[in-house]
Amino acid sequence: MTTPLDRHDVLLADLDGTLYRGAVAVPGAVEAVLAAQERGLATMYVTNNASRRPVDVAAHLVELGFPATEREVVASSQAAATMLAAQLPPRAAVLVVGTEALAEEVTRVGLTVTADAAEAAAVVQGHNPETGWRVLAEATVALRAGAVWVACNVDPTLPTERGPLPGNGSMVAALRMASGREPQVAGKPAPALLHEAASRSGARNPLMIGDRLDTDVEGGRAAGMTTLLVLTGVSDATELLGAPPALRPDLIGADMAALALPADELAPGPRPGWDVRASDGGLELSGDGHALDALRALCAAHWAAGGGPARVSPSGEGAMRVLGELGLVPATVAGADTPDPAGARP
Repeated sequence: MTTPLDRHDVLLADLDGTLYRGAVAVPGAVEAVLAAQERGLATMYVTNNASRRPVDVAAHLVELGFPATEREVVASSQAAATMLAAQLPPRAAVLVVGTEALAEEVTRVGLTVTADAAEAAAVVQGHNPETGWRVLAEATVALRAGAVWVACNVDPTLPTERGPLPGNGSMVAALRMASGREPQVAGKPAPALLHEAASRSGARNPLMIGDRLDTDVEGGRAAGMTTLLVLTGVSDATELLGAPPALRPDLIGADMAALALPADELAPGPRPGWDVRASDGGLELSGDGHALDALRALCAAHWAAGGGPARVSPSGEGAMRVLGELGLVPATVAGADTPDPAGARP
């Protein structure tokens, strides 16, 4: 049996929604990372969230049980600062829409920080739950005057233990509307952040793991890396089934425990026990077994047919049960046994 741990030399793991949700570790994630470490695979922790210092991110990971060091944390704040330094003269003034952690990365590359739009040669924007109107207004003035604009990421939401909440992309949208400008993007899905993580680790064949198609998977594909989507955060079965080619993962797992499973069985493709057929402009699923196997079979058939929005109809109680577990139909068969949550974790 060949697992992803046998095929890759370093794991590049997203954080929010993949390893933890806010202050809570995703079930099984710590054990999966520790198991990889025992096999000799390091984990690089790659995050679009620029609100905290890498040393603080590492400390939080350690508190949750992950084996993390500051050097193993690669944040979009670092990538954003590097992008700014490449475009601005030394000690140029940057207006920071974000936290003190982001400001520190700006000064670390030889630039200065200002709160005055008239002085700003650039605006850098990262997530900060305290961001308010006044700093957005000052940034708007700077951008309309021609300042360079780098966004650490454009994630519209941030996974938390309370569910998705507004992310940096939501605040970026406010400045986009007010300024009529488009930012340069430092974090995923741009490949620079992942290339930096791979370079720092010395990886030759890294595996990118994340919960979002539009950042983690798209970024991994843009960087030329194998990607594993875990269904523990933002992207769900419906989004996955309708994903365009650039956002389709190589492997699909319920969670990080997928790292211990046969890699070939994680890939989209036909699966024993399941039959997928074209039916009236959609797909008809029949059979019985694990929900994720059904999803992999559905993805392979739908993508081969061109993709786009999918309509899936079940044939039989097994298919109805599994589509209900995946959220692809509103209800399960009346009178059927309550679906076993473990059924979605092959």
